[in-house]
Amino acid sequence: MAVLEPYRGGYYLWKYLPSIEAAAIVSVLWALVTVAHVWKIWKTRAWFNIAFAVGGFMEFIGYAARASAHDKTGNLMPFVIQNTMILLAPVLFAASIYMTLGRVIRAVKGERFSFIRPGRLTKLFVAGDILSLTIQGSAAGLMIISKLAKMGQTIVIVGLVVQIVIFGLFCVTAVSFHRRMKRDVVVAATCARGESLKWEQLLRMLYGVSGLIMVRSLFRVVEFIMGTDGYLLSTEWPIYVFDAVPMLFAMAIYWWWWPSMVSSVGSGNENWAAMTSMSDLSPGAAKKAPTLP
Repeated sequence: MAVLEPYRGGYYLWKYLPSIEAAAIVSVLWALVTVAHVWKIWKTRAWFNIAFAVGGFMEFIGYAARASAHDKTGNLMPFVIQNTMILLAPVLFAASIYMTLGRVIRAVKGERFSFIRPGRLTKLFVAGDILSLTIQGSAAGLMIISKLAKMGQTIVIVGLVVQIVIFGLFCVTAVSFHRRMKRDVVVAATCARGESLKWEQLLRMLYGVSGLIMVRSLFRVVEFIMGTDGYLLSTEWPIYVFDAVPMLFAMAIYWWWWPSMVSSVGSGNENWAAMTSMSDLSPGAAKKAPTLP
């Protein structure tokens, strides 16, 4: 029977005995959704979503390591792997989300409706993502050293706060662009006729996925603020309810409303019809779409 074992000098890496059943089930789910994303990336050639798939693979590795740690709570590597992979994976999800928004704006020729130019938008948010990733990644090693664990947690909190701030700015940018586009005369007339606008569908998908990542990030901030002896880090169920489940839903939502229609957008030369076509929503119902001035 597995028992909780110390790492060195009586220092416990784990505050509980990780459930092998829960970790195994979740790792299998992550394997399935990641394979599904890889298949869609290959099928649609939407290469900008590779970061999303890599994030899913990291989650799979992380929860597989948790399962292996059930009877190895005194071993360092399973703890480090699961802690690092699960903590950093959502940063990669965010990278694909940022690139999707920039491509949506260019695809509908809506640059004038965004207060940050699409080219700068993607670079700005991805740079913020890399900064958050670097900060959180640098603290992963410190968290396994008893004397430096508190410092490591503080650095992780800073990295998560950076991620939340960047996400907040991203949400403001997306919502502002959405509202300004809707106020445009041509767009408003199209909506009034009841036509389905694919760009709006994509934005709503981004709102949903971003909201789930935001909730997860806030949970992790509270978790580390409470410390290693706090309830959230000393109990297992919160990481599944507030981290694993939201991120699985984020992967599923992104897969279902896959942004394949902006996979070829890069230079901004794509036309409005590519985003407003009805052909792949209701067969035989394609209509001629208006062109933005």
